[in-house]
Amino acid sequence: MKKVRLLDLLLILGLLTACSGGITNTPVVLPTVPIGITPVPSADAALRGFLDALLVEDYHTMYSLVSQAVRDTLSEYDFAKRYTNDLNAMSVNSIEYSIQSTLTHPQNSQAAFRVIYHTTLFGNIQRDFITTLVMENNQWRFQWDDGLILPELAGGKRLVTSYTTPARGDIYDRNGNPVAIQTNVVALGLVAGGVSPDMEDAVFNTLSQLTGIRSADIRYNYSNYTAGNYVPVGEATADAVSASGILSFGGVSGSPYKDSSRFYEPNAAPNAVGYTLFISKENYNTYRRLGYSGAERVGVEGIEKWGEDYLRGRNGATLFVTSADGTNETTLAKVDPVPASSITLTINNDLQSQAQVAMDGLPGAIVVMEMKTGRVLAMVSSPGFDPNWYDLNNINGVNGPYVPQQDTFNKAAQGTYPLGSVFKIITMAAALESGVFTPDTTYQCDYAFTDIPGHTLFDWTWDRCTTEKQQNGTNTCTGANAQPSGLLTLKQGLMRSCDPWFYHIGFDLFNLGKGTLISDMAKAFGLGNATGIGQVAEAKGSIPDPADGLQATSIAIGQSDVQVTPLQVATFISAIGNGGTLFRPQLVESIQPVSGSPTQVFKPDASGGTLPLAPSNLQAIQDAMRSVVENPRGTAYSRFTGFSIPVSAKTGTAESGATDPHAWFAGFSTAGKTDKPDIAVVVLVNNQGEGATWAAPILRRVMEIYFNGRPQTAYPWESSFGVVNPDYGIFATPTPTP
Repeated sequence: MKKVRLLDLLLILGLLTACSGGITNTPVVLPTVPIGITPVPSADAALRGFLDALLVEDYHTMYSLVSQAVRDTLSEYDFAKRYTNDLNAMSVNSIEYSIQSTLTHPQNSQAAFRVIYHTTLFGNIQRDFITTLVMENNQWRFQWDDGLILPELAGGKRLVTSYTTPARGDIYDRNGNPVAIQTNVVALGLVAGGVSPDMEDAVFNTLSQLTGIRSADIRYNYSNYTAGNYVPVGEATADAVSASGILSFGGVSGSPYKDSSRFYEPNAAPNAVGYTLFISKENYNTYRRLGYSGAERVGVEGIEKWGEDYLRGRNGATLFVTSADGTNETTLAKVDPVPASSITLTINNDLQSQAQVAMDGLPGAIVVMEMKTGRVLAMVSSPGFDPNWYDLNNINGVNGPYVPQQDTFNKAAQGTYPLGSVFKIITMAAALESGVFTPDTTYQCDYAFTDIPGHTLFDWTWDRCTTEKQQNGTNTCTGANAQPSGLLTLKQGLMRSCDPWFYHIGFDLFNLGKGTLISDMAKAFGLGNATGIGQVAEAKGSIPDPADGLQATSIAIGQSDVQVTPLQVATFISAIGNGGTLFRPQLVESIQPVSGSPTQVFKPDASGGTLPLAPSNLQAIQDAMRSVVENPRGTAYSRFTGFSIPVSAKTGTAESGATDPHAWFAGFSTAGKTDKPDIAVVVLVNNQGEGATWAAPILRRVMEIYFNGRPQTAYPWESSFGVVNPDYGIFATPTPTP
């Protein structure tokens, strides 16, 4: 039996109605699915399916909706490639459509619709389309050709974009000194054994001044290469190399980059500034849609990544329709380039570079922050890295034959560590705000805390006593720091960093039903959450709530699962010093276009709130931190003897799970100088030992550099600046590696 289509049936019914004298009051009821009738699929639904897939660039679905005749001549790969290439050429970032009409016949249909391509470079590109659909296997299929991308492309034409790329914007420190600029660069190296022995000091010192690499490290690497081999050192601008005369020395090699390139000043906060790389194959399409040609270098990490939109400007571009042979036929759109802006940082490059050197090759981090504004003046992650090594022109770089290892991880903002005894500042704050303790509450600080049945928790003085006994072969301890601290007020407990005092606070508060008070105070100090700096990647860290009294004692001294970043610590140390305001740390002073006023200017941001401390309790903490440095019994007193700048601080030694603990020292100045705003400084030395031994001397040196322009006191492990004292034994600075 021949099937009658629904459309034919409707036509017959219409004729019957007309013959019966027009419209009647009796409705004609049709069955939902008439027996023996095959309904015609909706061409409108097929069109929407195709266009909805276009919105999300689902080319597989789109290809499944084209006719068999098209698929016989065009693979799905080529179909997708045509759309991808043309949408890239237009820099399409989103698409919208509207259907104007569809006219359906049994075997073919016509549809009219409008597509608007929203592009990054050329604004909106709007076109109207008319297309034919054919019925295949009871499904509508498109008679697709390139004209369904743009009508101008019918017949296999293509879109091509010609780009004019502006020079990448520069990065400067707060004083206008270059940090990252476009210039001519020379890669510097040595030929092992080629430097005259009597000229080695002059050569190594000059190379150090040019590249920022320590002279001792250059010497070490030079001496550990086989004679005649090339020894990579670093990079400098062509102008600086020429002025230094370094290439006149035998054994020195200079390899100019073949093109001008982005040059990063040595030790200029590389882990905060970041670097640039060519666009990867995986990210090529993404960047094309953002208006890139695909041949540019783009920011990776740090300021280079954060400021990408400012530093790249905007490409000029001309969009052409080309014939099959590549001849430009029609210009569809054109835009002029927009010059890049420059970025000025809050970083003080002199302080930054000297602070990087002040780490003396030790692993760790330093953060220096203006106490009353949140400006980050220095952000050190050690060991640092050389962003210039990512330049393909650089024979010393990662694409050269030497393949150096680069540590780009920013320990200052991304590294999380237990805080150790610096956390006792927060525990003291919680104790005072609890109403259970006052600054003058006393506690007997002995070698051990035994209030928890089955557990004995020792003070740091017990470890000192044990070491003294082993070294002297005696059963008694006579050293001042190997004796129990005795009866201490709470303020004195912080000064002496008495562990049992703070075990006692954590355990008591837990037993009084105030077990989360210390953790809540830590969170109010900004720990366990991002600082909001935004301009560099940062970690949140973690602040646990105690599950029992034992964990409460561990949290009270900054252990357990306490994890913080040096940047977070600098933020709350600044707040203690400035009267309680948690400023959002910031690295950017201003954004300056080529002409006109800056588009962004630094403003102190107090969005972090204020420390939840009564003024008297905050004053008590400030006094206790001052005594850490000023009182002869303070844990950092010996490290600041003769230092003229008043400093309030706290030592920290955090168990790390490794043999040696992390060394912390955090403090702020109270000099009150009009030309040198007071600063907060935080120093972390990874897995090196006690905070007073390792981190405190580094903080002092940073303060000396900031207030006096240069270091004034040699480290305990140095015989002179930059020279390790071999008698310092196992505490000597690790030997550099090539």
